[in-house]
Amino acid sequence: MKLEQQLHDLRLQGMMKRWESLKESKQLQGLSLLEGFGLLLQAESELRYNRKKERLIKQASFRYQASLNEVAYLPERELDKTTIGMLSDGSYIDKGDFVLITGATGCGKSFLATALGQQACTQGFKTQYISIKKMFNQLKIARIEGTYIKHVERISKQQLLIIDDFGLVPIDQQQAVDLMEIIEDRHGKQATIVASQLPVSTWYDIIPDSTIADAILDRIIHTAIRIELKGESLRKKK
Repeated sequence: MKLEQQLHDLRLQGMMKRWESLKESKQLQGLSLLEGFGLLLQAESELRYNRKKERLIKQASFRYQASLNEVAYLPERELDKTTIGMLSDGSYIDKGDFVLITGATGCGKSFLATALGQQACTQGFKTQYISIKKMFNQLKIARIEGTYIKHVERISKQQLLIIDDFGLVPIDQQQAVDLMEIIEDRHGKQATIVASQLPVSTWYDIIPDSTIADAILDRIIHTAIRIELKGESLRKKK
């Protein structure tokens, strides 16, 4: 059996493509066994990494594409490069930290949250991006269909959960309970990014039940990494 067929049968697509490339370019003659094997392993590793990254990005359901390399550090935004650099290494995800991104409409909150999410995907972290309105709608449907517990468990297993548009729509009593359960499941275990156009100081008023508000915000606010974007809308500038 030819080597190409064996690689195909073993589903080593990266190694097979590199092997064929080396044969076509006639580079095999100048390589030692160790060098050639190293190149094949590297090709397989790169292919699997790229496939995993693409799968994680697809599963995350980002609203749009964004990269940390595209983040604008305009003076008026007061965006700290050191903070973004610290977040870019993914250590906050390992620690299960909360990240709060606030600022006026159009200042780039969703873009930054998405950029951090896509960075997490490149680092192999299972990520989910969702607006809070969509999250509540999904939980409502899951409760009707009898799959609520399973749905909450799936959310709790995300290594990074990005909740966008927090405070954009009113939260009712049941939604407050749902949010508390999700936050409780993730607290100190899995990382969460919350993006909101409302300042953190007003979040208490968004949640109808004061006891639930205390429980949620006590877990979110005190140890969270905060990013407050300032300046006028980037959309207007465009």
